[in-house]
Amino acid sequence: MADHGGQRRELTRRTFLAASLAAGAGAAVAACSRTAPGLTSQPTTVPAKLDEAIKAAEAARPHTGKTVSATLTPRPVTVDLGGKVVKTLGYADNVPGPLIRANVGDELEVVVNNKLQTPTSTHWHGIALQNNMDGAEPATPNIPVGQSFTYKFSVPDAGTYWAHPHVGLDLDTGLYLPVIVDDPKAKADYDAEWIIMLDDWTDGVGRSPQQIFDDLKKNGMGAMGGQGATGGMGQSGAGGSNLLGGDPGDVTYPYYVINGRIPEAPTTFRAKPGQRIRLRIINAGADTAFRIALGGHKLKVTHTDGFPVVPTDVDALLIGMGERYDAIVTAGDGVFPLVALAEGKGAAARALLATGVGTAPPMGFQPPELNGKVGTVELFAAPEESRLNWNSADTEMVADLTAADTGYQWGINGFYPDNKPFTVFQGQQAALTFSNKSRMWHPMHLHGHTFAVINPDGTQGARKDTVIVIPNQSVKIAILADNPGYWPMHCHNAYHAEAGMFTTFDYLS
Repeated sequence: MADHGGQRRELTRRTFLAASLAAGAGAAVAACSRTAPGLTSQPTTVPAKLDEAIKAAEAARPHTGKTVSATLTPRPVTVDLGGKVVKTLGYADNVPGPLIRANVGDELEVVVNNKLQTPTSTHWHGIALQNNMDGAEPATPNIPVGQSFTYKFSVPDAGTYWAHPHVGLDLDTGLYLPVIVDDPKAKADYDAEWIIMLDDWTDGVGRSPQQIFDDLKKNGMGAMGGQGATGGMGQSGAGGSNLLGGDPGDVTYPYYVINGRIPEAPTTFRAKPGQRIRLRIINAGADTAFRIALGGHKLKVTHTDGFPVVPTDVDALLIGMGERYDAIVTAGDGVFPLVALAEGKGAAARALLATGVGTAPPMGFQPPELNGKVGTVELFAAPEESRLNWNSADTEMVADLTAADTGYQWGINGFYPDNKPFTVFQGQQAALTFSNKSRMWHPMHLHGHTFAVINPDGTQGARKDTVIVIPNQSVKIAILADNPGYWPMHCHNAYHAEAGMFTTFDYLS
């Protein structure tokens, strides 16, 4: 079994929250204090004005009065990836974990019972929820071994979301699941739905995530450019990626999977010819962008990170870690491969769409759509009714994305925890520019908010919560400071975040 116990040796470096927080919806958040490695922060509470603002923001969200309840038990599990049986961490004996689904305005009440050997959390990725239920420090303390925590929050926006731990390197295990929020008032313009979770897999097969991280720190190759570690049994000689600006990542993996199945034993989605199928695509990987296409089909992209875009036809999509895209396809007649290239890494994940008779193409087949029109963020824009209510910046911020000259360290205006948090006041309109000064791409994620990508001409593009920033590129985003609290902002490469590419976006009282 992989060495999960060793995954937390670096955890004290990242811990900066007092461990006391009540479980109720009105509980005060612990104030953001940063500590040197090996030290523990002292418990403090949120200033009264900020606590009131957090409660007011929750009251302003839609509320149906209905509660959706679920129980999650993260624990060591044995999972069959399709003939390859592995020991990992999971919420169930299969990957992904169980779907959680609710309507806009419903309250989720999710009990998490920690049966791991280390602390855990559950982060509700992309949901603009109340701060103390975010499932990530500093807003929510980790759940101690053998204890439980109840996440209780309303879901304000329809969309495709997901949940995963926010502790150490546990993201690079089987601990993830889809979360779908429906709008019952929205017109249903599709006949079937296919939830697709992409992942890069090493746990229980090759080297453990902690061993990979130790190798990266020892070799220092990631920060200098070039893939610095392999999960074992992995592909060697992986090339670069023009779409990602060069270096595709730090780690090559033994397997790349779709819905927990290796390419040799793909999952099959069955539908009827002519049906309109809504694909909900989630990249749950730790170090891999995927370029995904469905052979013989165009993808009509309708949403990204939960929010609508002007419907746009593409042949393929580039999806960074933490990103989600929804697309509609009109199913043909036959058996069609859904292929997700591990961008720049010389391997792929695979699934099948079956609507009639036919034979699946051979394992190595790559549909020509992968080399057609590839959808990236600049191709998409929110329709007018979904644009962020943002006009001009009250405050301008810059986030320099950097790497250490030697060793394995990544940073946002310096290395966490020694960098300074970004600060805003409730109601401000903020502009933040991610400026990538490193030699690798970064999927940058802000908790608790959706932001608008600002085009070079100043107009709003797509609404996102995670955006790819390639080397020598700047991406400007607009943020409406309407969800008070202390919010993590970090690279969604698990190894980069653990190596210092992490900060917070803090509201001042």
